[in-house]
Amino acid sequence: MNLERLITEGRNPETMDIDKLETPDMLKKINEEDKKVPFAVEKVIPDIAKAIDSIVERMKRGGRLIYIGAGTSGRLGILDASECPPTYGTDPNLVIGLIAGGDKAIRNAVEGAEDNKKAGKEDLANINLTCNDSVVGIAASGRTPYVIGGLEYAKSVGAFTIGLSCNPDAGLSDIADVMITPVVGPEVIMGSTRMKAGTAQKLVLNMISTCTMIKIGKVYSNLMVDVQANNEKLIERAKRIVKLATGEDDTIIEKVLQKTHYNVKLTILMLVTGLDEKRAKRLLNESNGYIAKAIMANERR
Repeated sequence: MNLERLITEGRNPETMDIDKLETPDMLKKINEEDKKVPFAVEKVIPDIAKAIDSIVERMKRGGRLIYIGAGTSGRLGILDASECPPTYGTDPNLVIGLIAGGDKAIRNAVEGAEDNKKAGKEDLANINLTCNDSVVGIAASGRTPYVIGGLEYAKSVGAFTIGLSCNPDAGLSDIADVMITPVVGPEVIMGSTRMKAGTAQKLVLNMISTCTMIKIGKVYSNLMVDVQANNEKLIERAKRIVKLATGEDDTIIEKVLQKTHYNVKLTILMLVTGLDEKRAKRLLNESNGYIAKAIMANERR
């Protein structure tokens, strides 16, 4: 791998003196570079949209969303995947994060793991990858062997493949069905891709998972209506979500939430339509979990 040719491995001319600056001035330099990240992401929104639409299409056929990466990239994928069950009430196996070196690598660097191309294939095979799945290969360099091996295997089984890199014309570009490349430029500290590149990857992953969840009915307006109320904070959030969606009296909200075992989506539909629990459940199922569609269907009856 010729690092000199990678934008993410370049030397940033704006921060050559960062080691001589006072702390506030150091922070200003970092902040100025960070400001470039959302603009880089903005330029690749059409590619992100293509990826999301294909992910949703396959997910509606029973497919999963799988992130695969090494180091910081792998950890970001795991972070995004792990937030989906509590936020959107998804099955833990619907969005999966894989990292080179396995779970140990989440906290500690596993030397040489990212160079193992075969392991990328094996990790995907071990979760029984299918043609209905979508795989996002995350690599700031775009050339990580573990990720390339994973995407090549995904391609071979007919899965939808997405590359996420911060270097144009990287190795992933030759494999991925859709390539997402926010070019953020050289890092504040040369080669420290946990910084701007990592931030860009996090923003893109936020977009992918959030928009996917919206499009499979996990959001009503801008409310997370499939939230799992399994702690005190989330119980209070569930009550507030129902309140914002319905404007109903707190006592009634509490009563219906208890009746539905804190199923926020079902509670909202019952309060908005006046349907009993059994009919609301049936209508919600007929509407594939979309509250707005269920409400419209009830109004037409």
